[in-house]
Formats: sequence, C-alpha cells, structure tokens
Amino acid sequence: MDLRVFFYRGYEMGKKIFFFDLDGTLLTTDKKITKKTMDALKKFTEAGNYFCINTGRAIDSAKMVYDGLGLDFKGSFLCGSNGTEIYSVDEKKYVFKTGVPLELVPGILDLSEKYDVHCHTYNEDHIVSRHDNECMQYYRRVIKTPLIVTDDVMKYVKEAPPKMIAIELHDHDKQERFRLALKDMVGDKLTLLYSNPYYLEIFPSEGGKGSAVKRLADILGVDIKDTYAAGDEQNDISMIEAAGTGIAMINGTDLVKKSADVVTKYDNDHDGLCDFILDSITAIN
Repeated sequence: MDLRVFFYRGYEMGKKIFFFDLDGTLLTTDKKITKKTMDALKKFTEAGNYFCINTGRAIDSAKMVYDGLGLDFKGSFLCGSNGTEIYSVDEKKYVFKTGVPLELVPGILDLSEKYDVHCHTYNEDHIVSRHDNECMQYYRRVIKTPLIVTDDVMKYVKEAPPKMIAIELHDHDKQERFRLALKDMVGDKLTLLYSNPYYLEIFPSEGGKGSAVKRLADILGVDIKDTYAAGDEQNDISMIEAAGTGIAMINGTDLVKKSADVVTKYDNDHDGLCDFILDSITAIN
C-alpha cells in the first residue's frame, strides 16, 4: 500500500538523506548516541538534510528509540521492519507500508513449530506470538513492544504484518534448516535474511532496507547519489549498496565491509560515523 500523498517530486538540489541502522551503528553498545555524534547530526539536519533511522525494528519500537534518545530533527523519517514501513515523524503518518501476506502467516508459524524454532509476528502495536519462551524473553530485553501470547495468532493479526522473525539462540544449523524449508515454501514472495546470528528476518520481497533507500529518495525528490547509508549486519547490505555512499562500520561483518564504499576508522562506541556525517554536509557527489 503506497501512501505517498503529500510529498512532491523533482530533485531537491543539495538535499541529502542519511540512513542509519541502530544497533552496532548509530547506537553505542549501551544504546546511546554520544554527544559528539549528536552534535554532528544536529548540524546535518539544521543544514536542511533528512535524517532516517532504517532498522529491522518495527515502527513503534523505532519511535520509542527516537523519542527515548531525545531526537527532534526536522525532516526525520523512520524506515521500520526492514524497509516494509516508512513513517514521517514530522507528519506523524506512514508514507509507505506493506507486509507479509496474511494467508502465509499460519503456515510459517506451523513450519517453525515443526523445526522447533521460535517465530512470532506483529500487529499495529503488539508482538503476537504462540509462545513466551527463552527466545522471546531474550528479544524483549531490548524490544519493549507489548506482547500478546495466544494459540490463535490470526485473531489478533487482521492485516498483513510488516514482518515476522524467527529466533534460535543455541543451534544455528537448526535455524538454517528452517530457513531453507521456508524458502522452499514461499519462493520469491518473501526475503529471508539474518539481522544477527540469532535473528532470521522474514519480510516481503518488495521491502528491504535498500528498497527503502530508493523509495524514500523518490518520495522526497532527492537524487540517489545524495544518499548515505551506514550499517554493520547482513540486513544492512542492501541499503549500503543502494545508497550513493555506502558506509560499513569497522565493527561490522566482513560481508558488510565488502559491500560498502568505505569503512569507518572507529567503531560504534567511538563516534565512528561522526566525521562521515559532518563531511556529507558539504560533499558534492
């Protein structure tokens, strides 16, 4: 569902968009933004550029992070659930939204039960799961979205959920067997990729962080060459490759570094992105 009803087209000369993954990228290990990086972000947005969190988290969780960090940048956007949702903070509305087809959800949950891998989904403001187990408790250490535990997930999921996630904390080989079986079941309808060693993200193939980069640039009328994207994990690769300048964190995986145009000198705990943010303000791409 494309909700692009209030933006305009045509390139905005000189405007830039910077897309940030959260964990391991914009945020430090203790889930904060340092003063030095915060000051750089203020300069970037005060120059009339766009700030965008591009995360695997659902929009409600991304909002909690945005508000909890005290961010208040004009021209802020949240791309959630691996690019299946784009939300304008200024306008307080979605500008794009898609989801896992409803008819696929029960089968995915059933398959996860067969392979003994935890899997859950979402509605507008809740996690919806058949189980509240070790994997769910691990997930909710950081993700504070309220939880509904029910045998009848579809009673609470009435529209296509932005994504599903399969979690396995102890046996990656088992999780990989589930991924391959799910790939056989859904074909190219869904994208299946790891956002970290434990989390298998399941979302529509029209989504993806890279698609969000292209889509938001199109909505805002910003030339793709004037987009920047920074990340550290596998689900960040598509946005790093899609952006005009793709930035891998030095603490990121080797695959991410290979996909990027540049790699930071410092990690996420030592203002690794600060110089890139400041340099982008005056860069002529």
